[in-house]
Amino acid sequence: MTIVFKASKKLQEKMIQYYEDKRREKTPPYAIFQATDADSIITLYESGKVMFQGITADIDANMWVEQERILTGTRININETSERNQKNTDLRNKMYNLTTIGSDEVGTGDFFGPIVVTAAYVPKEQIPRIEELGVKDSKKLTDEKIMEMAPYLIKEVSHTTYILNNMDYNKFQALGYNMNKIKAILHNSVLNEMKKQHDTYDKIVVDQFVYPQKYFEHIKDASEKVKDITFLTKAESVCASVAVASCISRYIFLKKMEELGESLNVNILKGAGEDVDRLAAEVVKKYGTKKLQEVAKLNFKNTDKLKEYL
Repeated sequence: MTIVFKASKKLQEKMIQYYEDKRREKTPPYAIFQATDADSIITLYESGKVMFQGITADIDANMWVEQERILTGTRININETSERNQKNTDLRNKMYNLTTIGSDEVGTGDFFGPIVVTAAYVPKEQIPRIEELGVKDSKKLTDEKIMEMAPYLIKEVSHTTYILNNMDYNKFQALGYNMNKIKAILHNSVLNEMKKQHDTYDKIVVDQFVYPQKYFEHIKDASEKVKDITFLTKAESVCASVAVASCISRYIFLKKMEELGESLNVNILKGAGEDVDRLAAEVVKKYGTKKLQEVAKLNFKNTDKLKEYL
């Protein structure tokens, strides 16, 4: 269940305070925060729109609808979101009948491990088989399911992948490149390669992580640029090629994390939470600070927190 409505400034302030200790480590593009509360995921966007997702979404949404009435006297009808949900369904139905090239990335919110970006080419004739595998909404798949289905996708779907190791990532950071610039460069690279291999398609779709104008600013120095892009938020849920790209990227990322763990003789953790801080300290104690340049993204706050554990 998904419910969306526009929150007033007063309600936003209340929500920010209420969900302070429930926030997730990763924040979606253009979001002030994303939090988990029981069986619901709550996301407050910079636009003031708030989205409730999950089994108890209606219960959580109604709590804040009542708070809005008390604070501002505004009465919100959450049933109004059904029209928006229908539009999303219509878009998915449309996109799933097109031949597309799509790209997605993994690893940008993880202190350890590389950034993996994949672009995939999916002709419309291949979509039914992909849907049978359950690839439609890849962000909701477990790692176990990804490990099961990705080998088939890698074998059967035309794709290209770029793996940015931590040494190169840290060099980019030293040059002043922020995360969005790095992602834009990588997406442009894999899309260029797929476009060279396949010149017949209906759309090129990128899971949007930055405004289009800023995306093209980030790649302005590239010798070759893919410009005919459709940017969609949550594109993996409406576009088959993006869903496939997301699955393949995730699979490769998980394999790389396994290899990293074996090389360090530790269980490498995903994300950037406190457990990762402690693991980073363990790695430094065992291998020295220079090792982090090879295995971690040094601009993350985890690096600054190391002193608390050493």
